Amino acid sequence: MLAVPADAPHLLPALAAALAGTGPAVLPLPAEPARVLAACRPDQPLEHDDVALLVPTSGSTGEPKGVLLSAANLRASAQGTARRLGGAGQWLLAIPPTHIGGLQVLVRSLLAGLAPVVLPQGSFQAATFVAHTARLSGSRRYVALVPTQLRRLLASGDAATGALRTYDAVLIGGAATAAPLLAAAEAAGIRVVTTYGMSETSGGCVYDGAPLDGVTARVEDGRIRLSGPVVALGYRLRPDLTARAFRDGSFLTGDLGVLRPDGGLQVLGRADDVIVTGGEKVSPPAVEAALAAHPAVAEVAVVGLPDDEWGERVVAFVVLRTPLSLGGAREHVAARLPRVWAPRELREVDALPLVAPGKIDRAALRSGTAGEVPTAGGKP
Repeated sequence: MLAVPADAPHLLPALAAALAGTGPAVLPLPAEPARVLAACRPDQPLEHDDVALLVPTSGSTGEPKGVLLSAANLRASAQGTARRLGGAGQWLLAIPPTHIGGLQVLVRSLLAGLAPVVLPQGSFQAATFVAHTARLSGSRRYVALVPTQLRRLLASGDAATGALRTYDAVLIGGAATAAPLLAAAEAAGIRVVTTYGMSETSGGCVYDGAPLDGVTARVEDGRIRLSGPVVALGYRLRPDLTARAFRDGSFLTGDLGVLRPDGGLQVLGRADDVIVTGGEKVSPPAVEAALAAHPAVAEVAVVGLPDDEWGERVVAFVVLRTPLSLGGAREHVAARLPRVWAPRELREVDALPLVAPGKIDRAALRSGTAGEVPTAGGKP
């Protein structure tokens, strides 16, 4: 196994060799690699001979794990993406290659034979995005973003919106995307494709609710199971977790979902994020979607916090454009969902904490380590 810094100059040649079968499996290392090295143990033999890439998970729901992906997994994902989008193209790398979304941008670029344009690491800036978009020369152009990046670009002015329009597809993943944000992008003439997937499925494998070719989505007892050639070989040095989640080329996710009448998949959120308040089960993504439709709300995350009376109370953390009272938020949600789902507490924050690109750090919200604006609304 070859452990390399998680940046394009180091990863591209290492991934090329691993995909071709002429080099060892690749382990991308973040800037602070201690936890990744402890979980993935590059000094130990690999469980499978055909591992090409070992992807460290974020550990947002517990201990970090390493996901074992073969060259066949990676190729199936990249080729399925190219077919769905209308052909291979040149990519802008705008998300870190420490995670599967960024790594797949590099894999797709290698298989297309087109060098990606790489945004500099650090704070995401609209002007930098515009400048690097102008460097793309491929006949087809693609970029993968997280919802926060898309929101910032749409809010930054005509230059960024114009740059977004030049892409044949803007893939949005890593977190649920609010309907108002998607509507704003569509109104601006941007082709947005929502993606759902994870490291265990070689990245996004369901686009706009429809599985890629060869991928099947099922729902078992409310949880989503994904099958197909993109599904990983298992977890590094964790046969217990592998046996629990992987079965016959399929992966049982931790997400809740339903199949739409047209056969498409609708993701409802993580099973372990469901809030039970007063005996009622509340879906945080549904409450988030309702609040995101309020013109005062720029960003929102909903969690359950312990409550002596209700067991858990629904708490909404919001980044606001204009002031919003708790009563106003409750009435807005209650007009769309059962009243018991309406937040009992509204906390204003400067920004939502992230544990990985696009993924909200709900543990930080629950523990109270997310910075709040002092004038936030409180309990009714």
